[in-house]
Amino acid sequence: METTVCPWCHTEIVWDEEFGPEDTCPHCNNELSGYRTVTLGIDDLEDEDEPEGAGEPDQDSVSDDDLWDDEDKESVVPIFNTLVQFGEDYDLKHYESKVAAILAAQLEAPECPQCHELMLLSGTQKVEGFEPSSPEALGGPVLKPPFSLNLFVCPSCFHVQHSLAQEDRIQLVRNLSTGVK
Repeated sequence: METTVCPWCHTEIVWDEEFGPEDTCPHCNNELSGYRTVTLGIDDLEDEDEPEGAGEPDQDSVSDDDLWDDEDKESVVPIFNTLVQFGEDYDLKHYESKVAAILAAQLEAPECPQCHELMLLSGTQKVEGFEPSSPEALGGPVLKPPFSLNLFVCPSCFHVQHSLAQEDRIQLVRNLSTGVK
């Protein structure tokens, strides 16, 4: 039996030699051979400033056309790291170390749906002006205001995402499991 690690979700996939390797990850359903993320660090960007040989053709140049196979070009939109634009004005190595320290201290760190980086908890937002729905099957509101939302921000592409705060998750589970009182 051989193993493969999914490049998307990092799940170890054990496959039987009799059946052969998996084409897709059984955990996240992503194509195992289709991992096409290109990440450039600040060191890679500094190397571009150095002049190369004047008369030599650049054989290692990469264009956007080389990033995906022909059949994938129309179905996948590349997500460029928007953090790169701040590289000249701010110390991105210090930024990355602060992000890592914050993520290490967080209890929950969802994955960004845009670029798949872990997101930072930036605070909570109180929701008061909310008209709850009251499904007939429940006999009352699914979630009663006021409640709080955790606000997560992606440190790479700055995408924002909300999730229900822990104490209000308990309220939701209680409402759905026991019925509203």
